[in-house]
Amino acid sequence: MNAALKTLVAEALKLDPDERMEFVHLLLASLDEDAELDKAWTIEIEHRIADIESGIEQSIPIAEALTQVRKNLK
Repeated sequence: MNAALKTLVAEALKLDPDERMEFVHLLLASLDEDAELDKAWTIEIEHRIADIESGIEQSIPIAEALTQVRKNLK
């Protein structure tokens, strides 16, 4: 990582979570030509985060998830 990128990351990490989310959204939008799809994914991600934070949904460790997937594939 070059010095300019390190500085940018350090500054971005000083933003509050909502500002960081917006910053990420803007960066991704600059790479993605399909803005509607990007917007839809952003909304979906925000809903999933809200569901986890509110307790509606619960996450599990990746190792456990992979074990379940492997078991179901047999």
